[in-house]
Amino acid sequence: MSAPARRTAAAVGLLLAAGCVSSPPKDHPPGTGRPAPAAAPGENDTASFDWHPLVVAPFGTRLVDSPIRLHEVLLFHEELRGPADMESKDCYTVDGTPPTFVDRPTDEYMMCFDHDRLDRIEASVRLAADDAVSVFGRACARWLGNAMPLTKADDACEGRDGDIAFSARLVGVGESGERSAELLITLSNTANRDAERTPPLDPGAAPVAAP
Repeated sequence: MSAPARRTAAAVGLLLAAGCVSSPPKDHPPGTGRPAPAAAPGENDTASFDWHPLVVAPFGTRLVDSPIRLHEVLLFHEELRGPADMESKDCYTVDGTPPTFVDRPTDEYMMCFDHDRLDRIEASVRLAADDAVSVFGRACARWLGNAMPLTKADDACEGRDGDIAFSARLVGVGESGERSAELLITLSNTANRDAERTPPLDPGAAPVAAP
């Protein structure tokens, strides 16, 4: 083979080899050949820790207008973890799969109605004992970063986001023989309570002069 022919063949071979090289996968940074680094712990917590998906219907929704099918839950006195006024509420759970919380299916999920209007939501999930404190701490930090904080403790996290108050507790951490802990969260409607605390205006009263 002549020299020009050899050079032509070599050039064609290089072109064919280049055509066989596929572009790097989307999760590989160009030029490295290695997968992109994994997200740092807590980087993707915002969506998984969000408690808003637990509110499957707006507070104040009438029971007959619930967008999902419900069936009543009978609560005994010793099962009432909330305040005394829980005894006056009618509580229901969903027919079918309840919403998830912190990327886990809820062990308990209840929607409680006061005078036939949604007033309170309770949910709980089980966390591995070794991870419970860390998960609860990251979740609380997310919640308080997006809401007006009221109180904060190692095993409790409370705050308010608009007209919804949230109160979460971590139960069972450090108990002998327990492999898991329970994360409890209560969401309640504060709009009615704020209205009850505000005295009605007297239409005959003289207007208060501005200072």
